[in-house]
Amino acid sequence: MAETGSSVPRRQLGRLLRQSREEAGINLEAAARTLEWSRAKMYRLEAGHTSLRTHDVNLMCQLYGTSTDLTEVLVSLARESKSRGWWHAYGDAIPAWFELYVGLEAAACHIRQYEPNLIPGLLQTPEYMSAVFETKPGRTPQEVAQKVALRMERQKLLARRSPAAPLFETIVDEAVLHRPLGDVEAWRAQLAYLVNATQATNIRVRVLPSSIGPHRASVAGNFVLLDFPAKGTRPAEPTTVYSESMTGSIYLDRRSEVETYSSAWETLWDLALDQRASEDLVGAVIKETFDD
Repeated sequence: MAETGSSVPRRQLGRLLRQSREEAGINLEAAARTLEWSRAKMYRLEAGHTSLRTHDVNLMCQLYGTSTDLTEVLVSLARESKSRGWWHAYGDAIPAWFELYVGLEAAACHIRQYEPNLIPGLLQTPEYMSAVFETKPGRTPQEVAQKVALRMERQKLLARRSPAAPLFETIVDEAVLHRPLGDVEAWRAQLAYLVNATQATNIRVRVLPSSIGPHRASVAGNFVLLDFPAKGTRPAEPTTVYSESMTGSIYLDRRSEVETYSSAWETLWDLALDQRASEDLVGAVIKETFDD
């Protein structure tokens, strides 16, 4: 798990423990009371937000009456969730609420991102990243540099060989292309990078024209859909929707929630220019910067 980190096994463990509790007919409050834990702790564990000791997993399995085979699987997942992903080396540069996402992103086989406000993080140049991170008041140059380094490390997943790099598809609102950096040369470099990135077979970029009126995702803001591969005999993790705000993030994986966002994605993908037309539009914006 050195490459993908602990997020996926931790989330699998939480989901299986929740299913075991529900199948045993024990509600969350009753389980927390018996285990002498708070309800909040139980929620965090079942949501995969924190790791569990193997001893605690055994206690929960005894309470829920899980089979010997399932208990072994759960204990094994608890051990896997202890492994540390590469991002732990960045310490405070990565907020606690974002750590889960980095692990899920690294484990995904297909990433779909709708971005109405910025160049997608996985396709940003260092200069663009710096401009984004500098918008937070009081952030020091050292903190900005650390966050840039973290994002550049994340970008490596698009070029990795083992495990295979994920398919990355993104839809960028045309308005983003007309929201330049103060440094014209850096902005041209960013736009060129956006176009050149699509030369990789696993990267697809489409631009949503400004001429498109209100659509299904107009009220949603940015969102990411993450699909995961099966691992050995374990089934694939459920597709997850991730959405970020200024103070935190949400993760959705219920079927109805995922279907709503997947449907919105398909609508946006159809409304957006195809890749060739998108590249031409970005090229025209680059030309405009030279004319200015």
